[in-house]
Amino acid sequence: MERVDGDPLLHTHRLSHRAAANRVLGVVYLCGIVAVLYHRVVAVLQSTSLASFSISVLLLIADVVLAFTWSTTQALRLRPVHRREFPENLEKVAREEDFPAVDVFICTADPYKEPPMRVVNTALSVMAYDYPQEKLSVYVSDDGGSAPTLFAFMEAAKFGRLWLPFCRKNQITERCPEIYFRLQHSPSSETQHLKMTYEEMKKRVESAVERGKVEDEYITSQQEREAFNKWTKDFSPHHHPAVIQVLLESKEDRDVAGRAMPNLIYASRQKSRTSPHNFKGGALNVLLRVSAIMTNAPIILTLDCDMYSNDPQIARRALCYFSDPKLTPKLGYIQFPQRFAGLNEDDIYASDLKRIFQINPPGMDGLVGPIYVGTGAFFSRRVFFGGPSSFITPEKPELRPDHAVTKPIRAQSVLELAHQVADSNYESNTSWGSKMGFRYGCLVEDFFTGYRLHCEGWKSLFCHPNRPAFLGAVPITLNDVLNQTMRWSLGLLEVGLSKYSPLTFGIRGLGLIMGLCYAHHAFWGIPCIPVTIYAFLPQLTLLNGISIFPKVSDKWFMVYASLALVAYGQDCLDFVVGRGTLRRWWNEQRMWMIKGVTAYLFALTEFASKLLGMGSHGFNVTSKAEEAGEQGKRYEEGRFEFGEHSPMLVSLAVAALINLAALLGGVVEALRGEKMEGLFGQMFIAGFVVVNCWPVYEAMVLRTDKGRMPPKTTVISVVLAWVLYKAASLALST
Repeated sequence: MERVDGDPLLHTHRLSHRAAANRVLGVVYLCGIVAVLYHRVVAVLQSTSLASFSISVLLLIADVVLAFTWSTTQALRLRPVHRREFPENLEKVAREEDFPAVDVFICTADPYKEPPMRVVNTALSVMAYDYPQEKLSVYVSDDGGSAPTLFAFMEAAKFGRLWLPFCRKNQITERCPEIYFRLQHSPSSETQHLKMTYEEMKKRVESAVERGKVEDEYITSQQEREAFNKWTKDFSPHHHPAVIQVLLESKEDRDVAGRAMPNLIYASRQKSRTSPHNFKGGALNVLLRVSAIMTNAPIILTLDCDMYSNDPQIARRALCYFSDPKLTPKLGYIQFPQRFAGLNEDDIYASDLKRIFQINPPGMDGLVGPIYVGTGAFFSRRVFFGGPSSFITPEKPELRPDHAVTKPIRAQSVLELAHQVADSNYESNTSWGSKMGFRYGCLVEDFFTGYRLHCEGWKSLFCHPNRPAFLGAVPITLNDVLNQTMRWSLGLLEVGLSKYSPLTFGIRGLGLIMGLCYAHHAFWGIPCIPVTIYAFLPQLTLLNGISIFPKVSDKWFMVYASLALVAYGQDCLDFVVGRGTLRRWWNEQRMWMIKGVTAYLFALTEFASKLLGMGSHGFNVTSKAEEAGEQGKRYEEGRFEFGEHSPMLVSLAVAALINLAALLGGVVEALRGEKMEGLFGQMFIAGFVVVNCWPVYEAMVLRTDKGRMPPKTTVISVVLAWVLYKAASLALST
């Protein structure tokens, strides 16, 4: 329990009741792992042929990787901590006018994949916080330099003058306009008028996006016209000057009730085809510098463009921790879980990512703190300028976290300096991105940034209120899910197998347990090795009548079976206790297997290719546009959307076909009276995979809608499965 002496309670924390049981089970399970690995090594040493030796080595590799994955998972279970805040007590500790200012960073890059109206809703939900309005500043980074996006926020500034006082007056909880009007909370004339105003704004914005430009009829002032004059014929998403536009200034602009509006600033950093740091971290560092020039709030909230705020009290919850003098000297950031709206009932693609965003963070919170997931995090500005006991002096005094801003944000000198620090070459020969600000070097710059901050001595906290703090959008096709997962897995591997690997650099800086926690995430995709081996090897040997597991009557069979059952049982328990359902758990473990032979495997292959100088990759924005029509309907019904042909769908289909053939072959042999005791383990694995792959078989054979498996994918998969079977039979016969 944390209390500032003499003051009301602001927050508490407690150790999970399951921590002790997890530790005991971990010791027992470790003994089982050691026994299995011993059994595998003996099998390798006693191999009498090349085929048996190869099989034993592959199984040993698979089990070693599984053991490593288990050890990193166990590190997350040793000391999970759960916290609670009391924002209602804040005003007993400090007056509202003494609350620290907050700068909010929202990043977007593509008006077609990230619709401006969705970004507008995110910004408006934050601007309407129950927090002193003059203390809030919202910065929108538009990395694509889109005129329709700027127009959308000009419209949002006008609508905000009506929306913010409406929320305060009616004490609305859902302060994202799109969600509020969709739920139709109130039939009052005021609500209906506001909804009509919103729909008209939405129509104008979507029209501008569709046309790709802002028509003269929508420009209402000379100031707006001057802003859009910057979009010349040479202006492109990858080559354009810096654009910084102040849309609202708290000291000057008022809502219809006469109260101050939050600052609202549109910023598009200068881009050139040769400029470095074109990833999200570069855009965040530009916002870090631009905001320092304009407002320099001591607290920074970073948000993805589609993660609207779902609770107007969130800033106050964060302040419960930032107000504690016992925490603040080393408190770098407070991470809220990434949650999602629009999931279908059973979350068929496991898009909620409950383990990463909700189950794992308390385990790290009990040590040094949760990872930074790129959104929903409140940072201390000081964290970006060196460790708690050190300070890196920025090249301009105006960028220092303790710099006091005295000039209006629309002042010419302020805007000139803001444009200067948004230049594409500004970071050349500086510490930005390496020792200062958000860190570069991989595709998952958010994860890497949090990791480096922890290694420098900062701590973080996990704040998980009952009401989700932020809600975002999810991809609703399997291809989109797999491509997104592949990109994340590749980026995490870039950290895990770099000089900053958690197994070396991390353990030295954070200790063994925290290093293993980070390794769990950095090697998120490494289970593709055992998943792929177990998806094919037992099945191919079963088709050739070769036993690779102990007989059912053998004591070793019970050891293997017990380890598998305990691992799955503990995994299921973690999920259900973490506010999940059994059906969602089933879909999560199904997607884990699917990703193992697709996204994770392709990420590992891409990483290996990159090391050999053959691979290339870049940051691709995942589409967050709302899908309508039949595709959206199929998702709501819980039907897999396979979409267009891709190599990852081929590998998934081949695995599904091989397992089906192995199961059917085993059943036929059993019906013929063949003794299957030695092949039971292989038949069970094949059967388990077949049950999980039902959506694949359905999409290949039974479905006729547009979400089915592409015929091209099916044909190629059948051919490759046959070739793989023949090749395996030839290899096993030698």
